Amino acid sequence: MRSPWSRSREDGGTGRPWHANRGLVAVPVALIVLITVADVLAPQGVHLGPLLVVAPALTASFGSSRLTALVGFLATAALFTIAVVRNSIFTSNHESQIAALVLISAFTVFFCRLRERHSAELRQVRSVAEAAQQVVLQPLPERIGPLSVAVRYEAAADHARIGGDLYAAVRTRDGTRLLIGDVRGKGLTAVDDANLLLGAFRSAAHRHLPLAALHLELEAVVAWGLTQPHRHGGDPGESFITAALIDIPDREPRVSILNSGHPAPLRLHGGRATPLVPRRHSPPIGVLPPEDAEAAPDVFAFEPGDTLLLYTDGVTEARDVTGSFYPLTDRVPALAPGGAHPVDLLAALRADLLRHTAGSLGDDAAVVAVRHDGRP
Repeated sequence: MRSPWSRSREDGGTGRPWHANRGLVAVPVALIVLITVADVLAPQGVHLGPLLVVAPALTASFGSSRLTALVGFLATAALFTIAVVRNSIFTSNHESQIAALVLISAFTVFFCRLRERHSAELRQVRSVAEAAQQVVLQPLPERIGPLSVAVRYEAAADHARIGGDLYAAVRTRDGTRLLIGDVRGKGLTAVDDANLLLGAFRSAAHRHLPLAALHLELEAVVAWGLTQPHRHGGDPGESFITAALIDIPDREPRVSILNSGHPAPLRLHGGRATPLVPRRHSPPIGVLPPEDAEAAPDVFAFEPGDTLLLYTDGVTEARDVTGSFYPLTDRVPALAPGGAHPVDLLAALRADLLRHTAGSLGDDAAVVAVRHDGRP
C-alpha cells in the first residue's frame, strides 16, 4: 500500500518506461550526428570522433542498459563512417579510437546494468516494506458510524514506508475509539513496539472498557512485550510510546481523550483550531510500571460539523529553512474552510507542510482527521 501522504519517488532512470525517455534520446542521437558531420567537414588534422563517447555516457544517466548499448553501437558506427569517409579506416589513429569507444561503451553498459539490478532489488524491498505497513498500519475506512475519516502517513527516510508512528480505529457498539501514537526510536525496534501497542488496542478497544481501564491494559501489554527475548534490540528501560486514546460516542456531542504524553489533538470548530490539552499530563506508555500508570480521560465538546485532528510530532516539529517549527494550530483553520471533508483537509495540509519544509521532513509524520457528520 502506498500511503496517500507519500511523495512520488522514482528509482533512478531504470524505473522509467521507454515512452518517458523518448524525448531525451534525441539528445545523444543529435550529438552523434553533429559530431560526425563536424568531423567529416573539419580539416584533415582535426579529429572530433573521440567526442562520440559522450553519447553513451549521457544515455546511461537516464536510459536502460539496452538503450545505452544501442546508442553506443550508433556512436561506434558513426566513428567507423568517419574513418571510411576520410579513407583512414586502417590507420592506427582510427583503429585506437574505435577500440577505445567500444571499450568505454561496454563498461558504461555494464555499470548501467548493475544499477538496474540495484534498482530492482530496491523496488522489491520497498514492496515488502509497503506490505508490512499494510499489516501493521491497517487502512482506516473513510466512514465509521457518524464520522468521516482520513489518514496520511509520511516516513522521513526517502525510501521508507514504515516507521514508529501509529494509528488505529475500532468500532464499538455505540461509538468509535481511535489511537494515535509515536514510538521512541526507529527501525525494527520501533516497528516491534508499534505492532505490540496496535495489537493490544485492537483486541481490547471493542470490549467497551472505560478509557482508564483500556489504558491500563495497554500499559500491561507493552510492559510485558518490552521484556520478551524475541524483541529486536534496544534497552526496554529506554523504550516508551506517546499515545492518545480517543472515544467518540455516536449520540453525544463530546469526545473523551486520555493523553499519555502525546501532542494535544486539535478541535476545528467555527473556523478556529483549539488544542484539547489535558488537565493533567500522563507519562508515555511504558515509562511507569502498570500498577503505577493510572490516568484519567478528559472530556471535550465535539459537535456535528466539528473536525478532530490527531497528529504526531513529526508535523509540529517540521522546520523550514530558518529552523522555525510548523505552526499547525495557526495554519489549519485556513486549510479547512467551512468544515472541509477530512480528505481535502489533509491534502491541503500535506501541500502546506511540504511548502514549509521545502519538501523534506525531519521525522515521520502521521495525521488523522475525523469529522463529526451527525447521527449515523
